[in-house]
Amino acid sequence: MEAETDSTTFLGHPRGLVVLFFAEMWERFSFYGMRALLVLYLTQHFLFEDGVAATIYASYGSLVYLMPLLGGLIADRYLGFRKSVIYGAGLLVCGHFLMAFEGAPADVVDGAVVRDEWALAAMYLALAFIIVGVGFLKPSISNIVGELYQQNERRRDQGFTLFYMGINLGALSAMLLCGWLGQHEDYGWSYGFGLAGIGMLVGLVTFVRGQRWLGGVGAPARPLVLTSRFMGVRRETIIYSAGIVVVVFAWGLMQSREVVGALLGIASVGAVLGVVGYAVLNCSRIERQRLMVVVFLTFVSVIFWTFFEQAGTSLTLFTDRNVVKNVLGFEMQASQMGFLNPLFIILLAPLFFIGWELLGRRGWEPSTPMKFGLGVLQAGLGFAVLVYGAGFANAAGQVAVIWLVLAYLLHTTGELCLSPVGLSMVTRLSVPKIVGLMMGVWFLSSAGAHYLAGVIAGMAAVDVMPDGSIDAVSSLPVYTDTFRLLAYVGIALGVVIMASAPLVRRFMHESESGLVEVEPSTTE
Repeated sequence: MEAETDSTTFLGHPRGLVVLFFAEMWERFSFYGMRALLVLYLTQHFLFEDGVAATIYASYGSLVYLMPLLGGLIADRYLGFRKSVIYGAGLLVCGHFLMAFEGAPADVVDGAVVRDEWALAAMYLALAFIIVGVGFLKPSISNIVGELYQQNERRRDQGFTLFYMGINLGALSAMLLCGWLGQHEDYGWSYGFGLAGIGMLVGLVTFVRGQRWLGGVGAPARPLVLTSRFMGVRRETIIYSAGIVVVVFAWGLMQSREVVGALLGIASVGAVLGVVGYAVLNCSRIERQRLMVVVFLTFVSVIFWTFFEQAGTSLTLFTDRNVVKNVLGFEMQASQMGFLNPLFIILLAPLFFIGWELLGRRGWEPSTPMKFGLGVLQAGLGFAVLVYGAGFANAAGQVAVIWLVLAYLLHTTGELCLSPVGLSMVTRLSVPKIVGLMMGVWFLSSAGAHYLAGVIAGMAAVDVMPDGSIDAVSSLPVYTDTFRLLAYVGIALGVVIMASAPLVRRFMHESESGLVEVEPSTTE
């Protein structure tokens, strides 16, 4: 189903894109505001060791991107995308405001760390609300963007790129504001997390008030099922109640993190087998081959995001301990330095937007698989820059900030090659009946990447001195060794993926103009 597109107000795109742009901007403000502070909050407020903090972050990140698999399925079959966005946003508001309860800071007593157990339990519950909230909201709002356009419309990629700019406007402001409040001695963690909660509330109000611009897009596929009753209770109410049960389940998982890896493995295998089985039993030849391309490129995205998500763990701690954080005369907090990624996206996204368009008109635009390979290659090069820059560290183990800036620049250009194109690829190549599920599978790749990123970040764990401090001279080679490994692997895999791109493109069944060849959806 499509929205009415006769009136356009946003650079020639459907009016509904304006609503989704700002709603997602505020949702990402809350998400990245909390994310910027999380690993520092764990290591500095709760005094967790680096390895434990990385495990908590990895489990949270994995579940955040695992849950859209379930949320996308429920949105497809029952709630519809709009109701799922509103419900997910409500859960996110609860989670972000609950993060503002920080309790007493941990202390070392007789050599043992003593923590405020109530505050720790509240943090795990807050993360659980955010996990489930993202599960309902994230795949649904992306699918609404896709439904604003014709399936074969060239503007689809452009629309997703503009949507991606909204994401990064929210991320940029969140990292600067929430990061500053959270680490400022006159305010503290609760202020940073609280501001993130306010951002999420604004995002919810924006979406609810702007629904009239979406037309019929995102409505439930089977509204009569939602109003029907089971044992006297409306099924829609049952779904919302089940969501709260899942929050409690996620709360338990965050406190039993060894289960998360096994759960993630089971979900990944099940998702791949399910997609392959559906492709074999229910799809035409072209549909089947397109779905296999989606699966392959989703696997490639796992590689990229594993590298990229070091930004939330090892790269943040490296910045805190081994980088001179003076940017144009301003002393920055480690939690703020992540602003470089969304800043570069805001600056460079229009150039990519125009560049792809110009290349496309001449038939020179790289294919989607080639863009994925370029993304992985640039992620590896970003870590190579850090390793090179570490060779110029001063006697105190401090690295000039320019090397961090260049690393973020390369990671950002890699992201612009892969991420917005990936969202468009899923909605363009997937069978319409399971597009919500396939968007969930796409975000499942980020779940696997977060878990693997946590494992790698654990390899870069630095020993804490008896007084709780960190020796920067000793920590520098630990980070350098980890980044060197990532550089070698990223560059090698990027080259291999780029070399395979022409073959992969054949199975996408696209014409030279970039429009998908249409074939009737029949079972062979």
